[in-house]
Amino acid sequence: MTVADLSTTDRYPTRGSDSALIDRTDPTVWPGVSTGPATREELAAHDAKGFHVVEGLLSPAEVQTYWQELERLTRDEDVRNDERTIVERTSDEVRSIFEVHRISPLIGELARDPRVLDRARQILGSDVYVHQSRINYMPGYRGTGFYWHSDFETWHAEDGMPAMRAVSISIALTDNYPFNGGLMIMPGAHRTFVSCAGETPEDNYKSSLKSQEVGVPSEDDITKLAYEHGIEQFTGPAGSALWFDSNCMHGSGNNITPYPRSNIFIVFNSVENALVEPYAAKSPRPSHIASRDFTPLTR
Repeated sequence: MTVADLSTTDRYPTRGSDSALIDRTDPTVWPGVSTGPATREELAAHDAKGFHVVEGLLSPAEVQTYWQELERLTRDEDVRNDERTIVERTSDEVRSIFEVHRISPLIGELARDPRVLDRARQILGSDVYVHQSRINYMPGYRGTGFYWHSDFETWHAEDGMPAMRAVSISIALTDNYPFNGGLMIMPGAHRTFVSCAGETPEDNYKSSLKSQEVGVPSEDDITKLAYEHGIEQFTGPAGSALWFDSNCMHGSGNNITPYPRSNIFIVFNSVENALVEPYAAKSPRPSHIASRDFTPLTR
């Protein structure tokens, strides 16, 4: 089957009348790039579990630099009033700032850092571009979590991403504890695509970025995956990074502790997996949420 065939054939149908569990037919670690910072053991773990952790990706000094940048962005009224900024539904505090690698030159440089870019190329086996970037800010006491979901389900349905050839990095700018809303993830569940029931509403992104209601797995499907694969949690000191596959089943709880949880989040997609028309939506989401500039990222 050619690349053109793969982009037009819907191997992962979703947003119909019923939910379903579909076996993955894409690799997790793609062939094509043999050198980079990831070790053979890290790539093997990523293939088996769908994710791996790099401790100490950023030095303490770098963490402080990026934290100050996050604080600057959240205080900037122009940024706050930009459509790329999402605020909490209840507290009106900044929740996420999208396309942050374009808003912030500092974070734009981070996306091109060999420690980041070269590992993304290793995992995806090709040149890559930034499909999506954002900073996530989960404040103490009022930070709300996200229900269980697979990013690929949304990117496939609403953005037109053909294959599971994208990988995300979440870089912690604060210490991640088991109790401050840390990300939970099901190891091995990335090998199963969860097709979700329900038609995509028009402009679904306007509400789903605050609280996702469409493209959410059923409780029965979540239960099956959890009992089969278990649940792990990303914890660790600031500067740690979690790399996870686009089809990982993950979610997070609310943060009712005094300790904030903030991270830089960058999604790399293979240039050989360019977006087409959405598979289960009338129109694609805006480019600041799902880029359609497929120019390879370079150092």
